[in-house]
Amino acid sequence: MRPRSGTYVAKGITFQREKEQPHPVFPAVVSNISKDVIDFRAANPAMDHFPRKIWGRLTKEVCNDTPEVAFAYSGSEGVKKLREVLSQYLMKIRGVRCHADQIIITSGATQALYMISRLITNRNDQFIAVEDPVTDEMRRIFSLAGAEVHPVPADEEGIIPESLPLHRKPSFLFVIPSHQFPLGGTLSIQRRVKLMEYSRKMDTYIVEDDYDSEFTYEGVPVHSIQGLNPERVLYVGTFSKILSPALRIGYAVLPPNLVDSFRELKWYTDRHTSSLEQLVLARFIEEGFLDRHVRQMKKIYKKRREALTASIRDHFPSAKILGQSAGMHLVVEFPGVVFSEEVKELLCETGVLVYPVEDYALTKGAHQHKIVLGYGSLTEKRIVEGVKRLSEGLQKYT
Repeated sequence: MRPRSGTYVAKGITFQREKEQPHPVFPAVVSNISKDVIDFRAANPAMDHFPRKIWGRLTKEVCNDTPEVAFAYSGSEGVKKLREVLSQYLMKIRGVRCHADQIIITSGATQALYMISRLITNRNDQFIAVEDPVTDEMRRIFSLAGAEVHPVPADEEGIIPESLPLHRKPSFLFVIPSHQFPLGGTLSIQRRVKLMEYSRKMDTYIVEDDYDSEFTYEGVPVHSIQGLNPERVLYVGTFSKILSPALRIGYAVLPPNLVDSFRELKWYTDRHTSSLEQLVLARFIEEGFLDRHVRQMKKIYKKRREALTASIRDHFPSAKILGQSAGMHLVVEFPGVVFSEEVKELLCETGVLVYPVEDYALTKGAHQHKIVLGYGSLTEKRIVEGVKRLSEGLQKYT
């Protein structure tokens, strides 16, 4: 090309665009709940008590002290240091018997449960036995993995072993024995033994979601089912409820024969969970800050639980309170009140948001008079005000 000869468009670099059709853009689903509405959602911890200063200091230390290799790609199973610390912590706190190599770090319990569903249902008949009621999130996870969900009734003491399916072998049995969600029961040792006998008889696995196990207010905490038979139980935990959902750190403790397959599946899912946050968490546990935080939060949640139960008894003398011995939520049964969509909307207009147990039930009709009231994220003042609004709203209904 000659200098100063002008600008030219090369041949073969243009094409005729197709006429673009307008498409609606759907925004992400966000909460449209007014700030004045008191939300008794069960899964929210007291995020205002997250140990920011300690976590920030440890994060700075990890960034300054950690070798460069930690900033590279990591193994899909998670940072070794965290897995080693976690294996010791789980043995001490929950009676979980495992080697660090049996632990896979995940992005919360949700990812762990989804991968377990994919892994095990691909090996066997796609049939999962699940305690009923159960969170809609669990139902979606299992269904998304292509499994048929079989409901097994649960009562105030957890899943009922006599109702387990015998006509067909499930890929696994899903239970929340420490603090059943939503009913709040803690599974007795007698029922735990029956679950283990069922697992052996049917030659199937048990998936244990150790939900809310750290926060027990009455009696002695019962250890995990996994400790009874590590070869048949897959144990799932998360730090979302203990510390913060924002961390997205959970884990699965697997029988040795499932570790390699799970690790491979994890690699294809997201390569690995954030290494730096794993290192911070390992130091947080190792230096005793997690134990201290749990003790502090138990005191806070106990006061909030007491404020909630006292307010309920003041406003609703005939109501029955269930599942109050552990966790961050309880269930209240109101004789004569059916918590339909109409009643939920009426209560929302009164300024309070509650969650009917019936919404979590696979088999409908047995829990119409019960609601879930979570208190983890609410101050005592807001709890008292929330129950007052609940009373005002139900008076309009009756």
